Amino acid sequence: MNRIAVLNVVGLSDRHIGPHTPRLFALRQRWHHASIDPALPAVTCTAQSDYLTGRRPSEHGIVANGWYDRSLSEVHFWKQSNHLVQAPKIWDELKARDPRFTCAKMFWWYNMYSGADWSVTPRPMYPADGRKFFDVYTWPYDLRPALKKALGDFPFATFWGPAAGVKSPQGAPDAATRWIAGSAKWIEKKHSPTLNLVYLPHLDYNLQRLGPQHPAVADDLRRIDAIVGDLLDFFAARGVRPILLSEYGITPVSRPVHLNRIFRERGWITIKEELGLELPDIGNSKAFAVADHQVAHIVVNDPSIEDKVREVVLETPGVAEVYGPADKHILGLDHSRSGDLIAVAQEDSWFTYYHWLDEAKAPDFARCVDIHRKPGYDPVELFLDPAIPSAKLKILGRLLQKKLGFRML
Repeated sequence: MNRIAVLNVVGLSDRHIGPHTPRLFALRQRWHHASIDPALPAVTCTAQSDYLTGRRPSEHGIVANGWYDRSLSEVHFWKQSNHLVQAPKIWDELKARDPRFTCAKMFWWYNMYSGADWSVTPRPMYPADGRKFFDVYTWPYDLRPALKKALGDFPFATFWGPAAGVKSPQGAPDAATRWIAGSAKWIEKKHSPTLNLVYLPHLDYNLQRLGPQHPAVADDLRRIDAIVGDLLDFFAARGVRPILLSEYGITPVSRPVHLNRIFRERGWITIKEELGLELPDIGNSKAFAVADHQVAHIVVNDPSIEDKVREVVLETPGVAEVYGPADKHILGLDHSRSGDLIAVAQEDSWFTYYHWLDEAKAPDFARCVDIHRKPGYDPVELFLDPAIPSAKLKILGRLLQKKLGFRML
């Protein structure tokens, strides 16, 4: 069986391959290449699950990066158990064909309890006193100390948030991606897996933060080209065939669409007040939108208003389409985790999860990097609040306080 390394260059599109990416350009000239129809929604968890199962969300169940759990009446984003993927994975099928087959899964998502032979995934530690320690989870467990000894601590703050993709005290702009690439090389040297799945996220940050046409993206292209080029040389020297792919492309947007604010104004969202701040009580709401980039899964707890909800959403500026139950089968989204309605944004628009009408009453997590507490994806986490004077100095002070054991947001 041939050995393969799959390099997932997140956000890479054909339009990016050119003078700033000499290695990728040369590769495209020599190798077979093809365009894919992106997953729907075109987001990390869905795209990866499509690739790794060969099935659509209606079968594997990953309808977005997160969804509304109807049994718990809660929204959950970025969960990590691979048992959430409800279809056989490629490594399961290849192991059944050849017991000698092995797989390494380096930072691809749903990377806990996956059945892969070696796994590494970001996973902070949360002591009972409320502190948060950046770390990784590995399988086997002894892989974690070995990788940290060889590569140092994973630069978690550069993996997501305002320090991702920019030079900061936490590391170089591409620090997280270089660490992941180094871990993939370490695994290859030590274990020589048959299939090495390598996640390379660097392009994803500034393509979202600045837009694909921003001149600063040229530096990001040069950086990812160097990382990919180094991996290509490394794997080729060891007889490993590389495959490059991307999860999705990124287009410039200029219009946020606040569906939950519209629902609230119509009395469809129930709000509970906690410590003077407003949180959505989704289980008691008539309708709620679970936003994820340019797709929103709309939960309609009151079936009598479903047609009206669809009408209101379709009339909202920035919305391209609204799909109902009959459409979901055609889209490959006919799954119990999907919304009752599914809205797709126009190319220049994106959906927010925001439900508050008064900024003073926004939840405390709204202006934090808090991917698990927010009931929707929030790209604004890539930015520092310009209204905060000396924001970077304040962050450094907070980091020092956390190291000393203080608790704060």
